[in-house]
Amino acid sequence: MQTDAVMAKTTSRHRSSMTATKRRGSWVRKVAERSDAMDLPRGIFKRTPVEIAHRLRRSVLRSRRTKGGKFQSAMSMLNLYVNRAGRSLSSRDRRRLERAKVELRRVFGRAA
Repeated sequence: MQTDAVMAKTTSRHRSSMTATKRRGSWVRKVAERSDAMDLPRGIFKRTPVEIAHRLRRSVLRSRRTKGGKFQSAMSMLNLYVNRAGRSLSSRDRRRLERAKVELRRVFGRAA
């Protein structure tokens, strides 16, 4: 009997934290809306590595919402995308995005 009561408490606590998360919304959305991150065109990370690098460079040079250096901002946006995708990112897409990092370094004149 006592274990049923403990399970009920755990379940209700879990539900209340779930609804609180839904009310607050996604932290990623808040970061995208309010942070000093660059404004990126939709679908930028679905392109070829060369196109990704050139579009990131164009976006970062146009943006007034960057912190740190321009290269740092562009690379951090690419890394954020890769890290947020996590395990759901296919090995093919991961390789393409890793090539985009190399290309981004080349476009900004950084050593590989």
